[in-house]
This record gives sequence, structure tokens and C-alpha cells, in this order.
Amino acid sequence: MLKKQSALLKKGGKTVKKIGSKLSPNTKHLPDHHFKLVKVKRGLSGLGLFAQEPIKKGELIIEYIGNILNKEEAAKKITCQYLFEINPNKTIDGTPRWNIARYCNHACEDAANAESDIKKGRVFIKAIKNIKEGEEIVYDYGEEFVEEHIAPHGCKCIGCNVRKVLDHKS
Repeated sequence: MLKKQSALLKKGGKTVKKIGSKLSPNTKHLPDHHFKLVKVKRGLSGLGLFAQEPIKKGELIIEYIGNILNKEEAAKKITCQYLFEINPNKTIDGTPRWNIARYCNHACEDAANAESDIKKGRVFIKAIKNIKEGEEIVYDYGEEFVEEHIAPHGCKCIGCNVRKVLDHKS
């Protein structure tokens, strides 16, 4: 059942610029899973995904892609934090580094500028606020993920860091 989603996306895909052995979007053409120019670089919580152009509220930014797992395959990957469950029988394993949407960091609800949206078995990250060029793209991962993976170590999102600074000044 393991399928490479990237192979499905490349069929009939748009032109991309090849740099070495990697595919990289340039300013004129984007791979099928990119809708806006983005770049991976260091953020508050390690590596993050940053806008390389202004993004308007409601615009699609990128698709979360990876190998498609069935229920049994997903259950075997209990320690993986890049699993995105689409439904009880289908999960996207976003672990491969070619899924740069995996670099969208968590932000608590008020601080989030994007959200995940599942449509026809695919996951899209879209802007819920205007995002400026150079701004990190962050969305709320949801209560279950936060409790399991983030809460034990403390949330490091922009919203929580701002609150910590304000509380410290009081």
C-alpha cells in the first residue's frame, strides 16, 4: 500500500528548476505541491517554513505530502511526529525531507497564521491571516498532537514566547 505521493504529483507537473540532485522552486515555476514561494530556515522552534513572498488570507501555501500509509502501517510508526491522519484508514507520512510542508511549526491558536485543510484525501496548508514576506508560517497542530508531543517539553511557539516575556515583565 505504501505509495510515494511525490511520484503522483510529478505526473503532468509544472516545470521546476533542478539544483544538483534536488528540485527547487524558482520564481516562475513551482512544483505541484507548492502554491507560494517558501523557504526552510531556522525559526523559534528549530527549522521553520518562511514566506518568500506576501501571502494573502485564504491563499493556499503548500501541500503536506509524503508516503501514504494504511492503518496497520501507520500503527507501526508510533514514534513518528510527521504522521498526518487523513481518516482512520489513511495517513500521510511526512517524514521525507522532500515534504517541506513538514517544516511548518506549531503555533497556539491565536498566534497561528495558517491552518491545515483536508480535501479529497489531501492536506493543504492555507493562510488564515495575511502573511508578510519573511514571516514564519505556523499553524495549530491540534489538541491531541500538542498534548502528546509538545506539552511534555513546553510550547515554544511565538504566542507562548510573547506571553512568557509579558509575564516576566510584570
